[in-house]
Amino acid sequence: MARSLQPFTPTLHTMKLDELNILDIGNTIQIAGVIYAGRVKGEDMALLCNFPDDVAGRPGRVEYLDMDSEDWKRFLRQTDLLETEVLQRAADGSLTKAILRKCQRQIDALLSWKVFRRDNFACRYCGKPGGDVVLTVDHIITWESGGPTIEENLLTACKKCNKVRGDTPYERWLEHPYYKDVSQGLSALFRSDNQAILAELDAIPKVAHVRSR
Repeated sequence: MARSLQPFTPTLHTMKLDELNILDIGNTIQIAGVIYAGRVKGEDMALLCNFPDDVAGRPGRVEYLDMDSEDWKRFLRQTDLLETEVLQRAADGSLTKAILRKCQRQIDALLSWKVFRRDNFACRYCGKPGGDVVLTVDHIITWESGGPTIEENLLTACKKCNKVRGDTPYERWLEHPYYKDVSQGLSALFRSDNQAILAELDAIPKVAHVRSR
């Protein structure tokens, strides 16, 4: 049976690359589909095709990103490197903001599997099991905010929930309409455990990325 679609009437705008925070590309702004263009039934047309069940779904606002060749070079470089802004500790102990490649955030496979086993191989946000979705590990205190890559600061999250949360602080995430909706699929125990983490946030040690010489 064909899926019933809701009316889709997005507002189309045009913007320049400099109007975006380039560091959001590949982090909070991610690929969600493709565009095909050509003639359809004798009419020139562009087809915006979202990936199935992607959270971007049917956005109410669509931006046309007007880029020249230099803009494209910057855009593609960011999608390749995934640079992001983090706190960094200098040799004198002071904290400054710095740009690092997100690929420098390495999570040991053994640690990931330990977290998966602890969480019964299911997303802690929506409850879907690993057999149905792709599982990832999510930092409770985000990596960019100095959250350490230790078991106490990691939860199992499906790729979709991890993407929706992005860099939302944990305390705000539990109040997010998306979490409130999908968490209905959680057991009462996991919902309670997720809420209990709020009282433990201050006990999670924050770290700063050390500047290499």
